[in-house]
Amino acid sequence: MSRGFARVHVVGDDEIGQEARASAEDHSAVRLWLRLLSCSVQVEQDIRAKLRERFGTTLPRFDYLAQLDRHPDGLRLNALSRYLMVTGGNVTALTNQLIADGLIERLADPTDGRSSIVRITKVGRRRFQRMAAEHEQWLIELFDGFDAPHRDTLYALLGRLRVHVAAQRPAATPRKERQA
Repeated sequence: MSRGFARVHVVGDDEIGQEARASAEDHSAVRLWLRLLSCSVQVEQDIRAKLRERFGTTLPRFDYLAQLDRHPDGLRLNALSRYLMVTGGNVTALTNQLIADGLIERLADPTDGRSSIVRITKVGRRRFQRMAAEHEQWLIELFDGFDAPHRDTLYALLGRLRVHVAAQRPAATPRKERQA
C-alpha cells in the first residue's frame, strides 16, 4: 500500500453519498464526476456544520465576506455575483442581511453614479478574520494524513481538469447578438 493511503478506510453507505450511484459499468467520466461531487459535498457539509456551530453563520455569508476581504475598496454587486458564482438576487438578499448586521456597507460608486459598491466594515473584517483563521485550520485538519505530495498532485490535476472543461464550453455570445 502506498504511504499516502495508509489511513484510508472504506466508507459506509451513509457516508458515500452521490458516488454510490456509480457502478463499474458506468463510463469513467461518470464515475469521475460522481467522485468529484462526493468529495466536494463531504468537505462542504463539514465546513457548513462547523461555521454554523462555531460562528452561527452560513457558508454563503462566509464566502461573501471572503470576497470583500480580498477587495478592501469594495466591489460592485455584479462583480461580487460573478466571483461568488450566484445570481444577483442571491447577492442582494445577503447584502441586505450583512448590512443589517453591520458587517458590510453600501457606498456610491465614485466612477459610476448609477452603481453602488459594497465594502466590508471594520467589524466585518475582524469577524471574518476570526472565522477565516479557524476555517483554514479546519481544512488543514480535514486533509491531514493525505500526504502533501498527493495533495499537490491532486491540485495540479484538478487545475488541468478545470482548464480542459473550460475549453469545452462554447465562447460566450456578446449581449447584442443574444438579444437579436
